[in-house]
Formats: sequence, structure tokens, C-alpha cells
Amino acid sequence: MNTPSLEQAPPSTQSLISGSAGQVLLSVEHALAGNQTWDRARARLRALAAAPVEAGGHTGLFYGAPALTFILHTAQADGHQRARATLDLLDAHLTRLARVRLAAAERRIAAGLAPEFSEYDLFRGLTGYGVLLLLRQPGSNVTADVLEYIVRLTRPHVDDGVSRPGWWVEHDPDPAAPTPSGHANLGMAHGAAGILALLGVAARRGIAVPGQLDAIRTLLDWFDQWRQDGPDGTWWPQWLTHNELRTGRPAHQHQPRPSWCYGSPGVARAIQIGAIAANDHARRATAEAAIASTLTSVQVARLTDSGLCHGIAGLYQSAFRASLDAADSIITDRLPTVAQRLAAVAACPADAPFGDSGFLTGRAGVDLAAASLAHDQPPTSGWDTCLLIA
Repeated sequence: MNTPSLEQAPPSTQSLISGSAGQVLLSVEHALAGNQTWDRARARLRALAAAPVEAGGHTGLFYGAPALTFILHTAQADGHQRARATLDLLDAHLTRLARVRLAAAERRIAAGLAPEFSEYDLFRGLTGYGVLLLLRQPGSNVTADVLEYIVRLTRPHVDDGVSRPGWWVEHDPDPAAPTPSGHANLGMAHGAAGILALLGVAARRGIAVPGQLDAIRTLLDWFDQWRQDGPDGTWWPQWLTHNELRTGRPAHQHQPRPSWCYGSPGVARAIQIGAIAANDHARRATAEAAIASTLTSVQVARLTDSGLCHGIAGLYQSAFRASLDAADSIITDRLPTVAQRLAAVAACPADAPFGDSGFLTGRAGVDLAAASLAHDQPPTSGWDTCLLIA
């Protein structure tokens, strides 16, 4: 396999959001599971690695050199050292990029400024780099430094008499949802759930830094504080404004759709992972009941999207992973409702309108989740580790 050149490349060739890289992950999973020969997967891996690869400061787990590193890593899940030379080069760049991000975070902290999503989140920030470093360099100093940064991010600070979490940002969560004074995000993609899941996953793998368990408990307390219990189950707000922190009550009493990115499946899976790491049986039970409550026909019907991010595939994969850790069968017993919906979506023709062919928002993600359903076992390639649900 050719060594990638570290230049600008079209996003569609190296994006795990909506680009063609998702189809490479799908081919790797099929090859590892024995559903296809390696011919197609090798050809797609070579094409991906031969293209110019972006390794600039705006890259992250879902784009550029880190995304390519993750994809090539999954191809080694069976112990074969495929693309070893390329991965060695990419590992060096991963370390460099993480160090650059950590240094920038230190400067921001010293200046007393709030972070942005791009500093810490799963898609572009240090949470995403932490996922990859746990896979590629679990015992390294840079991995420990990223985890220590995440631990620091859980420490609150007081502003105008209101205690704000360290991941508070001053920008909007979305252009369509302005929060003029900033917000604290609770979701898996950009907020506290991703932070908790990373710390919990690391702890469950035996990788810990000073203060990590305390940080996990702090985050479990945070989610306890903002948990909402309604007739359709337990849920959490997508984000909180300054006024909501001040009053201690979310302004919107509407349960988000049961999605991986912001809804109860992702948030509760993060809480389950953190609770297991902290040996907290009560919060583990709360999380598992919350996930089970998203698997009713009423909740599943609220999803109009098919993909991993905010659709059927993400709900199924999050719940399936949670069921493997659950203390009882409550999630497993309810999985058939969403499984039937996923199977129907996956059976649609390849040219059906899925939005795109990619991983997070398109057809590749649907087909990967459908493969988990078909085999009733975790992915051979571990592709869903990038979602922080495994």
C-alpha cells in the first residue's frame, strides 16, 4: 500500500461524516466477517491511502489523517498487519496533531477563554483524538496527556455567580438554534456524553490518569442533576443555557428524538459505560432503563432518518452495544422493535434515498448496523468504537 501524501484532498474521499470512506469501512467489515473476499476491501483501502491526505489542524477522528488511521486500524482487527508502513506514518502524525491541539488548549486555558467544539468534541476535537489514541497508542504519554486534559475539562468554573462546566462554549450548538450567551452541550457528538464515554472506555480498558474516576463521578452527578423523567421514559436536554444553569431547570420540556448524537440512546450508553467503570449499580440501572424506554414502537416511530447519527441505525447499534453490558435482559427483550425497522430500511434498494452513501449519515452506516443485526454479535472490525459506544 502506498504511503499517503499529506496534502489537501477532497473531503468526500476521507470523511466519515458523509464521504466515500464509509464504504471502505463497510468492505473491511464484510471481509473480516467472511461475507466477502478481501479483494474489494484491499482495492478500496489502497485507493483511500493513495489519495492525498489532509493532516492539518482542522482534521479529527471523522476527517483527514485521523479518519484514515481509524479505517486502516479496523483492517487489522484479525491480527494481520495490513498497511503497517502507512499506519506507522499516520501514527506519527496523530501524535503531532494531538500535541498541537493540547498546546492550543493550554493557551486557551491560560487566557481564561471558553473552548469551542473543535477543541474537545468527538468529531474534530481531543475526545476524538482520545478514541484513536486508545486504539493505536494506549500506553503512551500523549494518550495520558489527552485523558488528563479531558479530566480538567470536567472541572467547573463560576461565572456571574453561576457554576459552568469546563466544556461550556460561547457559540451556538447549531445555526438554527441560537444560544446568545453560550451553552453546555450534553450530547455524545459535541458534549458531556462523549467526554464521559471516553473516560469510561479508557477506565474499562485499564487506562487511567489521576483524577479520572473523580471526573467520571462528576459527570454522572451532572447527568443525574439534569435527568428528566416523563411518561415515555428518562431523557436529558440536548444542551443548557446560562439561564437554565442559573435556575436549575431546562426551559424546554420536550424529549429529544431517540438518536445517538443527542438523544437518550447515546447519553444513556455513555452513563452506562461510566457507571460500570465507577462500579455504580444505581446509575447503571437508570441508564439501562432509559435505553430500554427508547425501544418502544412509539419512540422508534419518532425517527424519520435511517442513519447512525440521528436515525434508526444509531439507535439500534447503541442499544445493541448496551444490551451486551446490561445487568438484565430489559434492553435485549425490546430490541426486536427497532431491529425490524432497521431490517426494513436495510432491505431498500441501494439507490434508495438515504441522503448519501457515507458512514455517519448515509447508507454505509445503515448497512454496518444491519450487519450487526444479521450476525447478532459485535462488529468484527470494531467500527463502532468511533461512536464511543464500545
